[in-house]
Amino acid sequence: MTKEERYNALVRLGELLREGNDEFLQASIKRSAIHNGWFTEANQQQAINAIATQMLDPEALTEWIGTYDLPEITVAKQVGVVMAGNLPLVGFHDLLAVFMSGHQAVLKLSDKDPYLIPAILRALKLIDERTADYFKIVTKLAGFDAVIATGSNNSARYFKEYFSEYPHIIRQNRNAVAVLTGEESKEELLALGHDIFDYFGLGCRNVSKLYLPEGYDFKPLLEALHEYRHQLINHTKYKNNFDYNYALYVLNRVPYEANGCILMTENASLQSPIATLHYEYYSSVEAITTTLLLREDEIQLVVSQLSLAGLSPYKLGDAQQPGLSDYADGVDTMAFLLSLQ
Repeated sequence: MTKEERYNALVRLGELLREGNDEFLQASIKRSAIHNGWFTEANQQQAINAIATQMLDPEALTEWIGTYDLPEITVAKQVGVVMAGNLPLVGFHDLLAVFMSGHQAVLKLSDKDPYLIPAILRALKLIDERTADYFKIVTKLAGFDAVIATGSNNSARYFKEYFSEYPHIIRQNRNAVAVLTGEESKEELLALGHDIFDYFGLGCRNVSKLYLPEGYDFKPLLEALHEYRHQLINHTKYKNNFDYNYALYVLNRVPYEANGCILMTENASLQSPIATLHYEYYSSVEAITTTLLLREDEIQLVVSQLSLAGLSPYKLGDAQQPGLSDYADGVDTMAFLLSLQ
């Protein structure tokens, strides 16, 4: 396929996903919800809609592709893609980049998300049968020329050793943080709720840590986040995590703030357990900027209404709306793929 034909197939896929009439995909959504309790039908549909509108929009695709010198590849490489399974379709961007670059994606799916990617690829094949030649789903990677792998910090160490002889991108744990001023409106705090709670906070783009000015008043924040209570506490897995962490804080006499759906405790760690948020105080914008820059390798993104020198904060509510150029860990996947020529 030419790059224009691949582009056209992706545009048509976006149209199909926005129409929502693919019965096989809808059945796969139900199957995934049964297989993985964290993958509610609503969360899966949110991920699909984000892909359709943010990544498969014709203008967005054109702008993204236009930033690269995309050749017509005659000898494609096999690129192994080890997919994470913390969110529905979380590895789609890698799949998209490999396909658009003209290489073949050798996909090792996560056991947590085994149904959605095959359903998407089936839809793509119905649009153009030739797309099937660009994807291969395997149980074990072999015969690849390069690797893109995403996992935990522990698995990343294994990946780095195992794939050391191949061109690779290895991703590990990162977290999003929010820097608040105490002057946010109720609407902004409600928007922050999406950054915290979308996909139950399981993504690397979910805010897991708050940086707060000294003397911060928690009441407006707790009241705003309370609006999400019903969709969270009615979910068994989330409620079990909330109850478990609440019990730990009480038994260990850990000071905390709570509102019925989230627990907040002062902690220097960027990574917080499910149903909890860590927070830390800062004394000045200069001080927090320095702190964030020192921990840049641990942070996926920053959410704030402040201008932070050397950083590019997202608006509150935008953390879970990545565009095509919002590469995980700041590593340009497409540039890496084009370097394999």
